[in-house]
Amino acid sequence: MKTKVLLIALTTTVFAFGAKAQSTTFGVRAGLNIQNLNGKDGVGNDINLKIKTGINLGVNAEIPVAPDFYVQPGVLFSTKGAKDKNFRKINYRLSYIEVPINLLFKPELGDGKLLLGFGPYVGIAVGGSYTDANGTKTDYKFDNKVPTVAQRIGVVRRMDFGGNLLFGYELSSKLSFQFNAQLGMTNLVPKVENYTDKFKLKNTSFGVSVGYRF
Repeated sequence: MKTKVLLIALTTTVFAFGAKAQSTTFGVRAGLNIQNLNGKDGVGNDINLKIKTGINLGVNAEIPVAPDFYVQPGVLFSTKGAKDKNFRKINYRLSYIEVPINLLFKPELGDGKLLLGFGPYVGIAVGGSYTDANGTKTDYKFDNKVPTVAQRIGVVRRMDFGGNLLFGYELSSKLSFQFNAQLGMTNLVPKVENYTDKFKLKNTSFGVSVGYRF
């Protein structure tokens, strides 16, 4: 279902791009993530982790589809993860290449333009690591399914999927400032064969970024 949604969104973007290529603009963006991992342990208790900061940077396009409305596809590199509240050394790190596709409302406001947008994103993990209470760092492995519960340790799903929200302002100089929010919908914990529990972890983040349109 998630793949179908993405394909529909990508197809819409391609057709819109072809129809509006002459007025499409391109931009760059970079900023900070305030990131956490939220979920439940195997018996259904909430997992309480500590936020950590990361980065996001990349490029996007704005394709006009109606007055003041745009489709905004992009490609971003984004770092995510969380820290343990009780053990200072425990640290979870994940790095993603993300493809957000937002519907952007961009009306004139003063000398610039208001930015309001939402849409889905798909992330592909390109790296990650876990540091335990002793300070030992181990690289994550990526898989959707493992044979046993013991083999699930140190393994996460590579694909992530979720929703974006953005709010910001673009100056007449084409420089913009933006607040971002992401809600991950994919359980990053791989499935164990012939076993079911309530262990879930999902990405959640807020962030700020600065961009420029060419």
